[in-house]
Amino acid sequence: MSILAARLGRIKPSPTIAVTTKAAELKAAGKDVIGLGAGEPDFDTPEHIKDAALAAMKDGKTKYTAVDGTPALKDAIIAKFKRDNDLEYTRDQVTVGTGGKQVLYNALMASLNPGDEVIIPAPYWVSYPDMTLLAEGTPVFVECSEANNYKLQPADLEKAISPKTKWLILNSPSNPTGAGYSRDEMKALTDVLLKHEHVWVMSDDMYEHIVYDGFEFVTPAQVEPKLYGRTLTVNGVSKSYAMTGWRIGYAAGPKELIKAIAKVQSQSTSNPSSISQEAALAGLNGDHSFLKERNDTFKERRDLVVKMLNDADGIRCPVPEGAFYVYASCEGCIGKQTPSGKVLKTDEDFVTYLLEDAGVACVQGEAFGLSPYFRISYATATELLEDACTRIQKACSALQGEARKVA
Repeated sequence: MSILAARLGRIKPSPTIAVTTKAAELKAAGKDVIGLGAGEPDFDTPEHIKDAALAAMKDGKTKYTAVDGTPALKDAIIAKFKRDNDLEYTRDQVTVGTGGKQVLYNALMASLNPGDEVIIPAPYWVSYPDMTLLAEGTPVFVECSEANNYKLQPADLEKAISPKTKWLILNSPSNPTGAGYSRDEMKALTDVLLKHEHVWVMSDDMYEHIVYDGFEFVTPAQVEPKLYGRTLTVNGVSKSYAMTGWRIGYAAGPKELIKAIAKVQSQSTSNPSSISQEAALAGLNGDHSFLKERNDTFKERRDLVVKMLNDADGIRCPVPEGAFYVYASCEGCIGKQTPSGKVLKTDEDFVTYLLEDAGVACVQGEAFGLSPYFRISYATATELLEDACTRIQKACSALQGEARKVA
């Protein structure tokens, strides 16, 4: 008899972590590999945030805190939601967790009963379906085509809603596509949700501050105040503040749900790191001028990657509104042969070819629920991105034969 729980059979390891691990192993073995799999800014955490953490340690702020966040950090989060999103909350409507992932997981664990459905637009962040499955929910995928810039359409949302629907998860700007919903696009979705009072909204706003070309970020409860009472608005400091390793995420929503999330957390991890909370407090309350400079750099990288990929044989790459990913089609390469004679049948075959023959690590679209595509993270040095895209161009040019239409 196996020691392992049956529930583990419902899920798979994170594909993005797997790609990053594989790239690291190849590098350690001496292979020249450029890793474009991880969604992690290459910028360092701003100095004033690191200084706040050092000061917290020196001041002895190294003890347990309230399970779901210190009062001071909750107040900073309340101020952030008011300042950036015109949303008003009180402390008992705010929760702080060990990264945005824990907050999302806790919310699903606290709210899903067996068979409850969670609508997940595809392409999706790889963890949404597996977290839903661990919580005994049922993921309901809605394909969002490239023709619609990978965005959920109101009619498709309407079709996906059933009496069993508990949540809709929205992520804007998106991981993996970088697509962001305009105010009008978000309003069209919230108009549908208003008709279905049993459906809750989980808005993953982690990339809120990483947007380009004058794009205006909006979140559902901001666009439609009538949804305020059934919306959990999730955010964190990982991406915008380059604090991935500090592990602080947060959310605001109805008191009953926030209390339940704290209950789950109290019997799992308890409070997030006291030092990380002090650092996040400094980030939220401090100077934000560094965001523009970093976004300008991200935009330059985005434009470079989009252009170079569109110049590659068989690749098609839309321009994203935000985040630091592109989600490119490799349909024009499927069916072709590699120099070694292998036929590329899937996007996984394609990214394996890029890794083994070109030394470029990216993630197959299958991992995000829409094929034949691949995701590249451009949160790395510009010269490495240029080198990687040149390698991709050469690898695509080396393919032989005719592409086949993907069903």
